[in-house]
Amino acid sequence: MNSCGHPDLLRPEPAPGRRRQYALQRQNMRVQRAFCVTVARLALRSLYRELQLYPKPGLVSPVDNGSHADMDATTFMRSLFALRHYFIRITQAGVDGAGFPVLRQLGIEAEQTMLRATAGINTHRGAIFSLGLLCASAGYCHGRGISLSAAAIRATLLIQWGDALNRHMQDTASGSHGKQVAEHYAVSGAAEEAALGFPSLFELALPRFVQTLNAGRGYESAAIDTLFALMAHISDTNTYHRGGLDGAEKVKDRARQFLDAGGSAAENWREHAISCHLAFIQDKLSPGGAADLLAATYLLHGLSYLR
Repeated sequence: MNSCGHPDLLRPEPAPGRRRQYALQRQNMRVQRAFCVTVARLALRSLYRELQLYPKPGLVSPVDNGSHADMDATTFMRSLFALRHYFIRITQAGVDGAGFPVLRQLGIEAEQTMLRATAGINTHRGAIFSLGLLCASAGYCHGRGISLSAAAIRATLLIQWGDALNRHMQDTASGSHGKQVAEHYAVSGAAEEAALGFPSLFELALPRFVQTLNAGRGYESAAIDTLFALMAHISDTNTYHRGGLDGAEKVKDRARQFLDAGGSAAENWREHAISCHLAFIQDKLSPGGAADLLAATYLLHGLSYLR
């Protein structure tokens, strides 16, 4: 300590090389933070776009509550707002190369936050899982200078967390409706989809979304075609839980009829979709798994524009 009582005055200045290193580290942290915020905004925008879409058979939108008596669009908006920090954190966890236990804990905390915001109503449990993994994969790619192509994001998901996802899928401790239904009807659930690298997302949903966009029919049509393609293809545990085998087959059949009639390219597609929506409401069917994958499609498509 010098005579003025300021020990820092005697501390040697960092060497120029060290100062440049500190400056680069701070700049890198700012760039990473900005990237994580951007990805989180994309995730929230994707969930918002899925919510706003109508007609969306059996599902909640600003127009009506679909097949749900316990939630509406306002409930979803509260959930969306509550999840904004989660998507930043899980993207940063990907940048840091965190293991699956860290991602899982972030997801558990996000689910608890969601339930507090919605008074116990499950609005986004599936989206927390699927979109969270995509955000983490995007973060990992960004942190290592890898492009954010769909192929790179999927490969990262499988290489970094595929084995852990397989173990998670086989964890019988989960008592969720999805796992119970999957076991009862021998169908795949969200965890199995993730463990396989989301084949329904990467091999079906995203190509269908891009196909409709390339045909010049816009984002609404692309989303409608993608949603119906997912409904026709996936074994959605939500529909099995609500309608059993008959209900699940009805969802697939109605979706196939819509697509066979031309999908969003048909002149009367909106009337056809609304008719399907009303039929699902009558039978209390809600293809929530397809809705989650639609939101994931929005996110994946948006990520491809980031650098």
